[in-house]
Amino acid sequence: MRHAAWRLVFSWRGLSGLAALIAAGALILGQAGAAAASPAARARAVSPAGPARAAAAAAYIPPQRLLKLGMHGPAVRRLQLRLAALKYYPGAADGRFGLATLEAVWAFKEVQGYPVNFANEDVVSRATERALVHPRSPRVLVPRGGGMRIEVNKNDEVLVLYKRNKPELISHVSTGAGCLPGQGCGWNTPDGNFRTLSFAPGWVTVPLGFMYNPVFFIGTKYAIHGEYNSSVPFYPASHGCVRIPFDIANFFHKLVKIPGTPVYIRG
Repeated sequence: MRHAAWRLVFSWRGLSGLAALIAAGALILGQAGAAAASPAARARAVSPAGPARAAAAAAYIPPQRLLKLGMHGPAVRRLQLRLAALKYYPGAADGRFGLATLEAVWAFKEVQGYPVNFANEDVVSRATERALVHPRSPRVLVPRGGGMRIEVNKNDEVLVLYKRNKPELISHVSTGAGCLPGQGCGWNTPDGNFRTLSFAPGWVTVPLGFMYNPVFFIGTKYAIHGEYNSSVPFYPASHGCVRIPFDIANFFHKLVKIPGTPVYIRG
């Protein structure tokens, strides 16, 4: 049986996913929505802006207590601002430690070389807090791959979107599982050099299930996409696609050129 904290993540993801799905549906129908819930606003939130985010980038003081999923308060907001300043996506800087913030923490841990497991999945460790003061940058996979490019590091389960050769967005991902219970083996995300080919808005039905806002890079089979509920765990679990958090899937396609953005996958 999975760790109890993971079941808590499931419940948080269901709430977050439902809110995102409502916002995405309103956008598709052309209805006006709150700016904070819109994909465009979320895309703008990826880049630090304003004195608060600048201050968060300049200095970060670890809190006295360990932060974890479900907490709220000024310390959580400072964590969110710091992650956003470093180009991770923690969601709105509202002081609430929800799933978007958790997945940003996962991505940060993975870049720093800290393993994420069932024992620490919902906690910002002391080592992670110290690393937020002096963080390590993501390992560059293809230094001359183009000013705008997407790099997927399967060893770390991290995606980095570069613009002008600098990280614009760093996200946790879940890539091919290799083997899946009851489904056999061979579910691998292919290594190689690809390009974004097409984008399909909303939910797309494929032979192996559903994709949300897929950005395809091999035909209409392999994509960078979101999935509803608990489909982006901290470990490889996909049939070969690159799964990204649902909230990020709401605006990821707006940050890249389609078609044409290079996609480099290594692992």
